[in-house]
Amino acid sequence: MAKKQLCIGLLAHVDAGKTTLSEAMLYTAGDLRSLGRVDHGDAFLDTDAQEKARGITIFSKQAMLHLPDGDYTLLDTPGHVDFSPEMERTLSVLDYAILVISGTDGIQSHTETLWRLLKKHQVPVFLFLSKMDLPGTKKDALMEQLRTHLSEACVDFSGNLHSENTLDTLAMCQEQLMEEFLETGDITDASIAEAIARRKVFPCCFG
Repeated sequence: MAKKQLCIGLLAHVDAGKTTLSEAMLYTAGDLRSLGRVDHGDAFLDTDAQEKARGITIFSKQAMLHLPDGDYTLLDTPGHVDFSPEMERTLSVLDYAILVISGTDGIQSHTETLWRLLKKHQVPVFLFLSKMDLPGTKKDALMEQLRTHLSEACVDFSGNLHSENTLDTLAMCQEQLMEEFLETGDITDASIAEAIARRKVFPCCFG
């Protein structure tokens, strides 16, 4: 079976931890030998001198993420609103997007702008809540915020996808998922993947 080849964009409001997440993904996959940090000025994808000095992403960068099931092109995009045109240029080439939201800051106005742009371009979206190890983060409150401000179809994917609670939530997102759940008592991974690709489900992960 041929490996998947997809282009995945990482988007976020400024200082949400997007570049840190991309660094961790590449390191965990074995595509980086050492784990860089934005505040140390040695993040793999922040190569420009201005980016190192300011600690923010200014230019979109790409890197290859090699996983057992596929080879993925990661596009790390600017989070600062001043560099939004640079980010918007990537949207037309994305197969999927990871929208990073700071667990300490929650949804920002720029987060909602990014959400609207992704909807306009019909890009399937995964939501990643960063900085969940910091004081003051409350998972339940953040999930409520996501469902209120983004979509009722936001589903917590950080646990067992086939637990009763998760299946109940998934079934409420789409009629086809509901029918499958009522008929079989379960929802296949293939059906979940299709619903994500069609923007009927928005997986939420916490880190």
